[in-house]
Amino acid sequence: MDHIKRYYSLPLEVNGRELIIEGPISGAELAAYRFDDGLKAFRIPEMQHKALVEIADLPEGRIIVAREEDLVLGYVTFLHPDPLERWSQAKLPDLLELGAIEISPLVRAGGVAKKLLEVSFLDDAMEDYIIITTEYYWHWDLKGTGLDVWQYRKVMEKVMGSVGMIWLATDDPEICSHPANCLMAKIGGRVPPESVEAFDAMRFQNRFLY
Repeated sequence: MDHIKRYYSLPLEVNGRELIIEGPISGAELAAYRFDDGLKAFRIPEMQHKALVEIADLPEGRIIVAREEDLVLGYVTFLHPDPLERWSQAKLPDLLELGAIEISPLVRAGGVAKKLLEVSFLDDAMEDYIIITTEYYWHWDLKGTGLDVWQYRKVMEKVMGSVGMIWLATDDPEICSHPANCLMAKIGGRVPPESVEAFDAMRFQNRFLY
């Protein structure tokens, strides 16, 4: 499989700010950037910045950022699923998880999330992967956006759908723990049938319930 990460960048103007959407970038490049204080959905900005630098240098890790000069105002991550999650059980080398997407309040509602995903999927190598995202309502910034869980879910489906990701059913306990949670995926055009079959087997492990 081709693991070369091909760099792409696109401009985007939001709220009078001239942004560059770029990536995948290296850990060294990301470390040289500043991290906006508003990027705190998962952990404090300093710790999240450090975690993203580590992800960027993983063989499969991909970080796409939205920046104004050297200030990161948004990002999306791709990496293999966490070893503790169901999605790592088959140890598929061609399965990547969209682990996080976060946008600073300074540039929200400006199409940044869609542009981050657009740049992510410009790389033809993404056709070699099953890309998944697990959406949990407890990660959503409901307070900051003023949206309820269903409004936010609709926004997330629209953003992910902009690059062809679709909702898929699963019996994963965490996803099933709340009706707003969901699994979405995009299966690349060059993913072999055996990988798709293994992925489907991970989606449903309690078939006797159905």
